[in-house]
Amino acid sequence: MENIYLFMIIALAILAIADLVVGVSNDAVNFLNSAIGSKAISFKTIMIVASIGVALGAIFSSGLMEVARKGIFNPSEFMFDEIMIIFMAVMITDILLLDFFNTVGMPTSTTVSIVFELLGAAVAVSLIKIWSDGGSSAELIAYINTSTATKIILGILLSVVVAFSIGAIIQWFTRLLLSYNFEEKANWIGALFGGIALTSIMYFILIKGIKGTPYADLKFEYTNGLTIKDYLESNVVNIIGINLVVWSALSYSFIAVLKQNIYKIVILVGTFALALAFAGNDLVNFVGVFIAGWQSYQEYVAQGLPASELSMNFLSKAVETPTLILFIAGMIMVATLWFSSKAKDVVKTSLDLSSQSNTKERFQPNFLSRGFVRVAMLMSQMSSYILPNSWQEKIDKQFEVPSPDLTLKEEDRPAFDLARAAVNLMVAAVLISLATSLGLPLSTTYVTFMVAMGTSLADRAWGAESAVYRVAGVINVIGGWFFTAFIAFIASALIAYLLHLNVKVMTPILLLIAFTLLVRNYIAHNKKNSKAKEEDSLVKAESSSVQGVIHESADNIASVVKRGNKIYTNAVNGLAKQDLNALKKNRKQITKLSNEVDDLRDHIFYFIKNLDESSVEASSFYLNILGYLRDMTQSLEYISKISYKHVNNNHKKLKFNQLKELKTVDEALEKLLIETKEAFNSRSFQEIERILNNRGKVYDLVKDKIQKQVERTRTEESSPKNTTLYFSILLETKDLLTATMNLLDEYSRSFDSKIPPARLTETREEEE
Repeated sequence: MENIYLFMIIALAILAIADLVVGVSNDAVNFLNSAIGSKAISFKTIMIVASIGVALGAIFSSGLMEVARKGIFNPSEFMFDEIMIIFMAVMITDILLLDFFNTVGMPTSTTVSIVFELLGAAVAVSLIKIWSDGGSSAELIAYINTSTATKIILGILLSVVVAFSIGAIIQWFTRLLLSYNFEEKANWIGALFGGIALTSIMYFILIKGIKGTPYADLKFEYTNGLTIKDYLESNVVNIIGINLVVWSALSYSFIAVLKQNIYKIVILVGTFALALAFAGNDLVNFVGVFIAGWQSYQEYVAQGLPASELSMNFLSKAVETPTLILFIAGMIMVATLWFSSKAKDVVKTSLDLSSQSNTKERFQPNFLSRGFVRVAMLMSQMSSYILPNSWQEKIDKQFEVPSPDLTLKEEDRPAFDLARAAVNLMVAAVLISLATSLGLPLSTTYVTFMVAMGTSLADRAWGAESAVYRVAGVINVIGGWFFTAFIAFIASALIAYLLHLNVKVMTPILLLIAFTLLVRNYIAHNKKNSKAKEEDSLVKAESSSVQGVIHESADNIASVVKRGNKIYTNAVNGLAKQDLNALKKNRKQITKLSNEVDDLRDHIFYFIKNLDESSVEASSFYLNILGYLRDMTQSLEYISKISYKHVNNNHKKLKFNQLKELKTVDEALEKLLIETKEAFNSRSFQEIERILNNRGKVYDLVKDKIQKQVERTRTEESSPKNTTLYFSILLETKDLLTATMNLLDEYSRSFDSKIPPARLTETREEEE
């Protein structure tokens, strides 16, 4: 390899493109969650508005690469070969770290990751340089700008505490004044809210958006010789006052004259503003390192000095990005918004944690979340003692959540209403604007996420049934932010050290590892998504009659029977072969099936709520069916568990006769379950009666095997563990048969071929 540095520059360019993709996938949550969660406008419109904001923000960005040059380290202390090692380590670490967070669907800060990667790589290279010259570690201070890292850490803490607190306070007062019936309030109330919200967002665009453009430092006659940025910061009161009057008047016109929903307009403008500022200011996180590396390489070629003798002092000057690169970067960011499934996963995490309705909780409670919830409940009880009952009743009335629109499917219902979405955008815009004006190191990602969490708390979205899960989720996300900083520092330092050992050998090896991991994660993510849509997954019932539920549940029962049959056979085969890995996989399969059945049971509340009085009988039938399915999965779960435990503990293998008998039972059970599956798949419910008539054969077979084992135990059996295992499997097989037959019996008694199945939506349409 004649020119390793040219190869590294090409690699940095490719890594920058990959970083744009994984970075935007993570940061999309900042400006999409409020609009998507409120269902204020169509998803297509949201994406178009966000895309325009991202494209304009990228194209008009100043592209000043502060963070990649003198923000973290002092470039004059490094030579060209050292700076290239730092940049390569940073880019490899960044795409892997952000892709990891995207894969698990967790939002993190691209700014924090890039800063600590630069810090880690720079520290590693600096220490290598110092120690090779026989120096002391105390000299590190001359190489590193430690104040920046300190500001970032403070930024995390400030973002978490300030954004959460302010978001909760503003949302509480907003709900107290507007209630959930905000659209029925007088026009002037909506106009005033719209004026305040739009003023906040426009001020955000002016302060945060313009600061990131090349026009921020321009001077005009009407600015009295000040730059646009300085003029805006010195005339805050006047600008806010004029904007408030203008936007309040326009909001009143939108409501009273044009009959437009001002809350939707606020959400639309807010989404555009955050997307604009994100691209204009965070673009540096994705392409800044590549630009700095590219211009360092140009300097290296121009000077003609050896790489180990060329000082990087020139990086202390402004490093601007060519407009063409900004345009290309903007288009890549827009394309990522549209096509990245991982971006949707990150947004989903934020929406699930802030949803007003019950969702499938992703995070498990921990001692911290339980402690926080208990403290919050105590504080709530104290406030109820302090406030008069009449005040408490009025407050509670303002927070009464209207019944959800049951004509909509769960996935089509908004996670929260328009008022909260508007507050999310307004408060985030104000906090980021103030932080920018005052030079405080608040993170955009942290602010938008924590504001959303604060408004959720104030809006009582975290009820008694969901609070511990939601708080646990927030703690997990916050922990992930600190994890980002720690891992970014360590991983980047390690990669920089490996590159230093032999840059020509390690560069292609590390790049190959990085891209292999990216491809592997991409394939694994796609498999995960496809599994979520697989044919055998269970579907919630939505019918309003017994016959409707019978037909709707048939696929679920066929799926449970099919998967249960496979799980039972795998357990028997795993025991016969003493295959621990197969038994371990089998346990995962039954756990997955059991969780799906539990999800159906968790949905029963909404199923019953959806029924009218004339079709309540369907709920009793559905409850019975779910109970039998749960009994079946519990038996399979126990069989899988004890089989795995037996082999994992290295107990004696079952005897040949025992395995042969289990295989006979398995074959008989398999035949029965296949017939059952086919009957439900084909909706041939008349076949159920025939299957029920033949159940005695399998029952008698299991009883016979139990009796034989009893006789063996009395005369020849010498292993207590084997005996216990064998009896347990046969007894649970008997329970599995009983649950299956009870389910079939329920279907046989309830099915009536003369009555057509009724769908919930059909009965509602008839009523209307």
